[in-house]
Order: sequence, then structure tokens, then C-alpha cells
Amino acid sequence: MTTFKDYDYVRPDLNEAKEVLKSLFESFDQADTVESQIKVIDSINTIRQKIDSMMNLAYIRASIDTKDAYYEQERDFFDENNGEIVYIESLYFNALNRSQFKEELKAVYGEQLFALAELYVKQFDESIKDLLNQENKIASEYSKLVASAEIDYKGETYTFAQMGKFLESNDRAERKSATLAVQNYRAALMQQYDEIYDRLVKVRHEIATKLGFDNFIELGYVRMRRVDYTPEMVEHYRNQIAQYVVPLAQKLYAAQKERIGVDTLKVYDEPVFFTNGNASPKDDAATILENGRKMYRELSPETDAFYQFMMERELFDVEAKKGKQAGGYCTFIDDYKSPFIFSNFNGTDHDITVLTHEAGHAFQVYRSRDLKVPDYLWPTHESCEIHSMSMEFFTYKWMELFFENADKFKYKHIVDAIQFLPYGVAVDEFQHIVYAKPEMTPEERRMAWKSLEQKYLPHKDYDGIAPLVDGALWHRQGHIFESPFYYIDYTLAQVCAFQFFKRSTEDFDAAWKDYLHICDIGGSLPFNKIVAAAHLQSPFEDGTLESIMSFLADYLKNIDTSTF
Repeated sequence: MTTFKDYDYVRPDLNEAKEVLKSLFESFDQADTVESQIKVIDSINTIRQKIDSMMNLAYIRASIDTKDAYYEQERDFFDENNGEIVYIESLYFNALNRSQFKEELKAVYGEQLFALAELYVKQFDESIKDLLNQENKIASEYSKLVASAEIDYKGETYTFAQMGKFLESNDRAERKSATLAVQNYRAALMQQYDEIYDRLVKVRHEIATKLGFDNFIELGYVRMRRVDYTPEMVEHYRNQIAQYVVPLAQKLYAAQKERIGVDTLKVYDEPVFFTNGNASPKDDAATILENGRKMYRELSPETDAFYQFMMERELFDVEAKKGKQAGGYCTFIDDYKSPFIFSNFNGTDHDITVLTHEAGHAFQVYRSRDLKVPDYLWPTHESCEIHSMSMEFFTYKWMELFFENADKFKYKHIVDAIQFLPYGVAVDEFQHIVYAKPEMTPEERRMAWKSLEQKYLPHKDYDGIAPLVDGALWHRQGHIFESPFYYIDYTLAQVCAFQFFKRSTEDFDAAWKDYLHICDIGGSLPFNKIVAAAHLQSPFEDGTLESIMSFLADYLKNIDTSTF
């Protein structure tokens, strides 16, 4: 059986691809039947999927080892030619838009493909190709800067991920010293982070105005394929978070302060929920993956088949190593019909959350991989995250495999998720502020962040630690740099996942059936229609947040934390 290490990579010849596609697009336009156009679409998609496969292989291998000169060069190739790839995509979507058989094609492929196509053509023009390449290169500067981190601590050097175990230490003095080590490192780079972001904001604003938008906010929503909700709906949703979630989150921070016995909850206390430390995995990475095999075998026949596929083909890279890119993700390699899960396990409870989260993504794309429209492989981002975040809750029954005290893990996991919502909408509102005024200075941006902390995160006490007190907490958030406006999505999906959790406590089989259904339909519907297909309430609806926060508060009350 072919495993990931044997997956072939060949740099695509983009010039040759464009020539072949040019001929195909001519055939598409000249086709005199819808059947002829469908045959051309199949040929076009084969080329698109080949390019996408090679790009994902290059990115995966470059992120596994950022010091691998060959794959760094290949990733640079895709960064430098991003404009060409976007151009190819734009030709495809433009062709769909002008088809004389558009209505017949909608009957075959569904409305969503054409809704996506209409948005795609708005985001590209040949005049911005060089600017897109420039944007990608600047964003890669940020990811390389993060990946190259070597933090001196206790005579050793560590990556950001590897510092996690010290930041969550049960010893308050160690937590503080580890926080100081990380933040001193970030402080030395603060101007560099600010400068990279400043260039990104300005190039994105230039791209937006060249395309005829007033600012990047409008283009950002187009890029995110937001078909059925608007900035005004998002603003209303953020206000609901402030009204119903922030008060509960603050109560939970206050309870944490009492539980761990500190006078004031400092920033370095936040990671620790219990006096004897957080729940941590019992086993190493290899054993965690093997226990995952048992969990997914028992969860359902569908998850069993999926997980065996992943393990047999070695489609995981989960251990933190020097030179490895930070963070975690799931992607997909079309040529091999293979999801791939990348992570940085560091011996904390986050290892298990990341495993189940990314497995949720991978399971969905595994279930959707044979849909005849490749653009339906993934839903739009906020819908993608429903699958990942809900999987975290559907696997609760099996947490004893990973932890000595599963309730301890669950309590922190739920509280983390509740407290994430205000932070998530702060990240979103920050970007709305920034891109509405691209002329802001780096200092003004950091002051804007500080004002949002007062609104959504009033508990924050940085104990005078720079650069946090300077409004630089957001520097750690890669999405702000690399995937603008991709963050509110996590919060919307979290509200949906909370609903699946509630339903799983009432009728697990019915909840799982609806979850499986939305995995199978992939990205064939926009967000609110996927939510409806799952028999969930839209997060934008009045009452949704109020109701789910009430359920969660009651659930948490039934967990006895005194034994933790």
C-alpha cells in the first residue's frame, strides 16, 4: 500500500496548464450541448485537482520541516505564482458564469457552485496578479518568523509549541518565568510583526480598491465565500456574544481564580484550571494515535473505515519538532483522495483536542471526496469548523482512553470553548476596524486591540508584561496575518457544535445521524442551509446564544470540581 512518504510530487508546469486550459475554455464556449460542456468541465477539473495536489504536497512537506531546502523552494514557487493559480481559477469560474447552459448546469451541479463562481470572479482581475503574489510572500514571512522561533529557557531552546508544557505548569513561578521567556522573545520581534502586518494591510487595501471595492472588508467577505450572511449580521451576532457569553465567561474566570487559590488571575494563571494541574494525556503520541483507532472503531462504522485509511497510509504528522511549522491543520491531496493531519503534540490536553478537531475535518473531507463537484470537497470555512468542533464533543464518551480523569478534561474543554467566543469575536472586530482604516499606524492598531479587550476580555491582567500590555496579544494569531477574516467562523461553528453536544446528551444516535449527513453533503450548501440541514439553530438568530449558554452553565454545575 502506498503511504504518504511515497506520494509523488512533481512541480506543475503552469504555462503548459494554461495553454491546455485555454483550448478547453474555447471548447467550453463553443459547445452546443450541456453534455459537451460537462465533459469539458471534467477535463478542466482534472487539471485543477492536479495543481492543487502538488501545491498541498509541497506545503505539507515544507511545514513538516521548514529547513528542507527543496520543499521550501517548492512552497516559494507556489507563493510566487499564486497570482497565476488564482488566474486559472478565475477563468474557470468566469466560464461557468457565462455558460449559455447555466440553468441546465445548475440542475446538474447545484446552485452553490454558481453562487461561489459569482463571488470568485469578483475577487480577481489580471491587474492584481503581482499584488496577490506580493501578499502571499509577505504572509509567508510571518509563518517563517513564527516557525523559526528559538526561545531560550532553562539552558535549552524551544519552539512556541514546545513551551506549552511550561506555560501550563502547576508551579506558578514556572508559569510566570516561561511566560516571560516567550513574551521577551515576542517583544524583541514586536516591530517586525507590526511591520509585516502593516505591509499586508496596505497591499490588501490596494488589491480591494483596484477591484472596485471601497475597502478590504468587502473583498474579505467575498474571499471567504460568505454567500448568506453580511457584516451587519456578524455585528449583531458579536453584540449577542457581549450580552450573553461575556458575563458567563467572566463568572468562569472568577471561579477559576478561587479554585486555584490566587488573589488575582494573571495572564500566566489562565492556562491552569486546577490546583493539581490540568488533565494531561496518559500516553505518548504513538499511543494516542492507537487509542484513536479504538475510539473511532467504536464510534461508528464510518469513522472506523476513515481512521483505518488514515493510519494505514501514515497520514498523520503530530509530534512537535524543531524546525517544524507551528500550529495544526488538515488538508487534502486530491490525487490520492487523502486527507492529511498536521499537528504539534506537546504533552498537554490540547493534543487530544487537536486530534479530534482535525479528525473532524479529515472525516468530513473523506466522506465528501467522491462528490462530482471538486468545489464541494470542503464547505466554506465556518461550515467546515462545524464538523471539526462537533467531533470534539461526539468523542467525549472515549476520553477515558486518553485521561485519568475525563471529567476534568471535559470541564476545561467546555469552559475553554465558552471563553473562546469573546476572544474570537474580538479578533473579528479588530480586523473590521483595521481594514476600515488602513492608514492606521501600528501603535493605533494595538490601541484598538486594547479597547476590544476591555469590551470582550475585561479579566485580562498582564502583570505589566510586555508586549502584552502594549496591545500585542493578537500578534500570536496567525489567521490575522495569513487568512484575513477567517476567525469569526470558529465562533459560529462553536455555537453549532455546542448544539450538537446538547443534542448528543439527549439522543446521541439522532445527533450523529445529522452530523453524518452534513459531512456527506460537503460544501454543496451555504452556511445557514447546512445549519438547517443539521437541524440546528442559526447562531445569528436571537435566542440561540442565550439558550445554549443556559444549557452549558447547567451542565458545568453538575461537574464536581472539588475533586480536581
